[in-house]
Amino acid sequence: MATYKIGVLYGDGIGPEITKATVEVLTAASKITGNTQFEYVELPMGWVGIEKYNNPMPQFTKDALKETHGWIMGPHDSAAYPAEHKENRNPSGELRIYFDLYANVRPARTMEGIRSVVGEADLVIYRENTEGFYSDRNMYVGVGEWKVTPDVVISSGVFTRKAVERIAHAAFKMAQQRRKKVTIVHKANVIKLGSGLFLDVCGEVGGQYPDVEVDDFHIDAMTAHLVRRAKDFDVIVTENMFGDILSDLAGELVGSLGLAPSINSNNDQAMAQAAHGSAPDIAGENIANPTGIMLSTVMFLDWLSVQHNDSNLSEIARIIENGLFSAVSEGVKTRDLGGNASTTAFTQAIIERLGSSEFASRGE
Repeated sequence: MATYKIGVLYGDGIGPEITKATVEVLTAASKITGNTQFEYVELPMGWVGIEKYNNPMPQFTKDALKETHGWIMGPHDSAAYPAEHKENRNPSGELRIYFDLYANVRPARTMEGIRSVVGEADLVIYRENTEGFYSDRNMYVGVGEWKVTPDVVISSGVFTRKAVERIAHAAFKMAQQRRKKVTIVHKANVIKLGSGLFLDVCGEVGGQYPDVEVDDFHIDAMTAHLVRRAKDFDVIVTENMFGDILSDLAGELVGSLGLAPSINSNNDQAMAQAAHGSAPDIAGENIANPTGIMLSTVMFLDWLSVQHNDSNLSEIARIIENGLFSAVSEGVKTRDLGGNASTTAFTQAIIERLGSSEFASRGE
């Protein structure tokens, strides 16, 4: 029986509730197949890290994560941290840079039982995760912003061939497994050098995948296209900030940002992390929606399955996914989706439906 060591970072706000729910579902699903075990390593992050180590992302946690196959990360409430901690990268940004998790993969697809603003849609956004216009993480030392005078600030965008090539390859490889279409999103008409390099390098990489159709749009036009015809898009590749904005928009268009999953990965490790924030206003009320982080964990399992050539992991992913989709389609929904199920009731409903998965018969 294969054993995988999984880091668990509960985070802030609703983080402990939805992360705990996810671990419960993952554990239950793994027991159905009976072929895989998960060893959970609980590590401090956010307010717990500040209280114990005076750091929202302690070195202790980063060192421990090196020894895992990957991790599940709850949301953080960095906006509420003490001033001295706001000067540094937030916890997720720190892990993305520290582990060079260059690919932020954020799918958006319609789900039975959830109202979509744009009808049917199934797309995935590949967001370059380490540079671009995110000035707190685009420099080797320091940050890419300078206050020239009290009234003048310069913020930089950084684009390198290496970073663009690797996110482009990741996007085109995914497109080969889907509908064989990649859309490059940029602003090369105005940011001619930086965004121009992104567009050109993505185009060059696309030439190595002749079976994949390629088109491109300016970021401003792309927002309108997503609203008007989201179903026409397959894989979208773009830089850091544009990807962050587009993925939030896409998540809301297909139902709710609270449903939106993502993983952050390099070639060796991955981090499951929902696209939404920590919602401190409803923390502890047992009404939070854990769907985003659960589906992020599904993505993480699929990533692990490929990395370790272990089909059992993808089976567990399908069991969780099918159980969650069944619960939602049958009307079990949290308050944000128009239902009245608590976090724990929603989680239990999923667990009860795991056994109905097509893979359940393969287990014990």
